[in-house]
Amino acid sequence: QVQLAESGGGSVQAGNSLRLSCAASGRTSGRLTMGWFRQAPGKEREFIAAIRFTGTYYADSVKGRFTISRDNTRNTVYLEMNSLKPDDTAVYYCAAAWGDNYYSDRSYDYWGQGTQVTVSS
Repeated sequence: QVQLAESGGGSVQAGNSLRLSCAASGRTSGRLTMGWFRQAPGKEREFIAAIRFTGTYYADSVKGRFTISRDNTRNTVYLEMNSLKPDDTAVYYCAAAWGDNYYSDRSYDYWGQGTQVTVSS
């Protein structure tokens, strides 16, 4: 089992930045695919970014604004979010997968509880 705990959410004005953290515990491994997803009210959960040993991957909607990184010594994954927009408002979830399909939320085995990000105009 892997436990995930997100932190770093909050309320900011458009154009500002936030950094989310996801601390992993339990059966952690550098081979885990780590992903970030988000879900806005009334919308489906969507892929944002993922990191695995093959590289980093981003949704087109955040490419160039968001950066995913990991510190294996701290078992922590980060999501640096810059130039935030009101459309980025959502609950952000960290997830971990043993498989290769980083894009689909159905591929992930473990999920955090989520952290709220609110961006005002």
